[in-house]
Amino acid sequence: MSISNNIAEGSGSSSKKEFRQFLNMARRSAFENANILILLQKKDLLSKDSLDKFLIKLDRLCRQITNFQISIK
Repeated sequence: MSISNNIAEGSGSSSKKEFRQFLNMARRSAFENANILILLQKKDLLSKDSLDKFLIKLDRLCRQITNFQISIK
């Protein structure tokens, strides 16, 4: 939720620079979510297959956010 919340909050920014900062926070939240998933898998609360699928999706999302940041410079 923090990823989408940062993007939503940033969309109300008054400048492109400020919006890019919120997109950066969204990317960092994706990394935070990846870490949480890894911890869940280590505690056997998430299968390795599910972890891998989620990490692939988070990686794709990070790339999309980065490309969006680049596009609004």
